Amino acid sequence: MSHTKPRFPPRLAISCCAILWSTSGLFVKIIAWNPFVIAGARSFFAALFMLLLQRCMRQSAAQPAAPQPSFMPPLVWLTGITYSLTMILFVVANKLTASANVIVLQYGAPVWAALFGALFIKEKPKWENGVSLFLIFAGLYIMLKDGFVSGGLLGNTLAAASGVVFGMATVFLRMQKNGRPQDGMILSHIITVCICLPFMFIYTPALSIAPFFSIVYMGVFQVGLAAVLYAYGIKKVGAVPAMLISAIEPIFNPLWVFFAIGETPAPAAYTGGGIILAAVLFSNIIGWRRDRASRWGNAD
Repeated sequence: MSHTKPRFPPRLAISCCAILWSTSGLFVKIIAWNPFVIAGARSFFAALFMLLLQRCMRQSAAQPAAPQPSFMPPLVWLTGITYSLTMILFVVANKLTASANVIVLQYGAPVWAALFGALFIKEKPKWENGVSLFLIFAGLYIMLKDGFVSGGLLGNTLAAASGVVFGMATVFLRMQKNGRPQDGMILSHIITVCICLPFMFIYTPALSIAPFFSIVYMGVFQVGLAAVLYAYGIKKVGAVPAMLISAIEPIFNPLWVFFAIGETPAPAAYTGGGIILAAVLFSNIIGWRRDRASRWGNAD
C-alpha cells in the first residue's frame, strides 16, 4: 500500500474552490448585463483558461497528449450538461431573486448529492457528514432568516433547481475518480457558451473596462481555476464531503460585499457563519483522521 500523500491536499483544494465560488454573487450583481451573456462570456474565458492550463501541464510533464476518442464517454457528457445547467441557473437566479435566497436554496445540493451518490455509486454519507449537514442548514437559517426575502418565484425555483443539478454534477464527477473529471468541467463551459451564444447577439453588452475585466476574472479564477481545483479534489474526496466543504461559500459571500461596497453583515451572520465553519471543520477533521488511518491500514 502506498503511503504517499497528494501533492496538494484535496480537501484544501475544494476549500479554495469554494472561496473562489463565493465571489460570484457580487460580480453577477454589479455587472449590468443579461444573465445569459454573463454566463456565456464567463465560460468562454474559463474554457480558454482550462484548455491552456491542460496543455501547459502536459508540456511541463513531457508527456504526449493522450489519444481522445471520437465521441466522449456518456459520463463526461452528463457532467458537462449538469454542471453547465448549474452555472446558468445560478446566474439567472441571481438576477431574478435575492442573492441570499439563491445561496440558501442552492445549498440543498448536499442532500441531492447524498441521494444520487447512494443511488448511483453506493457511496453512503458517513455519520459526521450527517451531523455537519444538519449544522450547516442550522447555520444558514440563522444567517439568513432575517434577510431571506420572498423574491421572485421563478428566481427561487431556478435557485433550487441549481442545487439539484449541482448535486448530480458532483456525483458524476465522483464517478470519474479514476479518470479525468476535468474533461467534463471543460465540456460544461463549452456547452454553456453554445447555449448562451444567441443571447450574446440579442443582448449585445455595452463594453467597458470594468465589466470586461470582471468577466475575465470570473472566467479565469471564479469558475475556471475553481473547476480545476474541484475536479482535482473530487478524485479523493467523496461527493457529500465535497459538498459540505464547499458550504464555506456562504460565509465568504457577505465578506466580499462588505469589502467591495461596505455593506456590514447582520450579527446573525456571524453566529450562523461560525456554526457553518465549525461544521465544516468538524467534518474535515474526522475525514482527515479517517483518511490517515486508511493510508496506514487502520480504517474503521
